[in-house]
Amino acid sequence: MPRNEEGAPRVNEEITVPQVLLVDENGVKVGQTDTVEAIRMAEERMLDLVEVAPLANPPVCRIMDYGKYRYQLQKKEKDARKKQKVQALKEIKMRPKIDEHDFDFKIKAIRNFLDGGHRVKVSVFFRGREMAFLNRGEEVLNRVIAECSDAGKCEGTPQMEGRYMRILVTPQSQSKPKTASESAPAPHRERPEDKKDAAAPEADV
Repeated sequence: MPRNEEGAPRVNEEITVPQVLLVDENGVKVGQTDTVEAIRMAEERMLDLVEVAPLANPPVCRIMDYGKYRYQLQKKEKDARKKQKVQALKEIKMRPKIDEHDFDFKIKAIRNFLDGGHRVKVSVFFRGREMAFLNRGEEVLNRVIAECSDAGKCEGTPQMEGRYMRILVTPQSQSKPKTASESAPAPHRERPEDKKDAAAPEADV
């Protein structure tokens, strides 16, 4: 079976060393064996001879179903990639005189990126004479930070890069859940005048 992936182990006739340390299909160590004989043993079992430790002296080879082995390995790698959260860097550009509708639209996009686990670079671009009013860009970015504070956090302060003022917003690691005291309604305190038959009102604690 020829190798079609870079880094794949040598299999059967691809193993050119004269002798190998052989392990059979049941995991039993057969010991040092001529490579030709090891390949013959694998063929008799309708299996493959696979080099599993090429740096050993001599290399360690195992008799196995190589096709099944590669399938199981690829499945594990695929499952691992699914579980791995890929974080990308997104960029949103604004102007110092951005209108409210455009600002709200871009805030929604930033929040969606953050909720998806991505970092967001927010950039304000200054044209010509706008460079004299950098404070307007800083106000826009501060609004972004405030609007997205529950979804992300700003890394550092606004920085100038040429004609761009930028911030980097990263996703919150986890949202802080409300405590029972924060989410529960305030308990009703009975006023002394509501207790007509009480001998004395309760003192506030």
